[in-house]
Amino acid sequence: LQLGAHPVERRTHMVSHQHGMTVTKTLREGEAEPQCQSFSYSQAELRGLMPEGASLLLLRVLACRWAVPPDLVFPAIDTEGQLCASSY
Repeated sequence: LQLGAHPVERRTHMVSHQHGMTVTKTLREGEAEPQCQSFSYSQAELRGLMPEGASLLLLRVLACRWAVPPDLVFPAIDTEGQLCASSY
């Protein structure tokens, strides 16, 4: 059984606006047409949002301090573009 190359392209585009944020996820497999999904979140849902870059920075600071406060949880956007909880 031989499998050929099967390129997969994933993009997540986040746009902040007055009422919140819109996240558009695009998936393209091989030569197929891209599949797009959009999610919108209000300002209230995004309060305390921890973007991926900030999360990495926080992890480094916590590692240097050798301490993690109990119940440290932030809202985050997962790889599917959905709002989720990120706990440390």
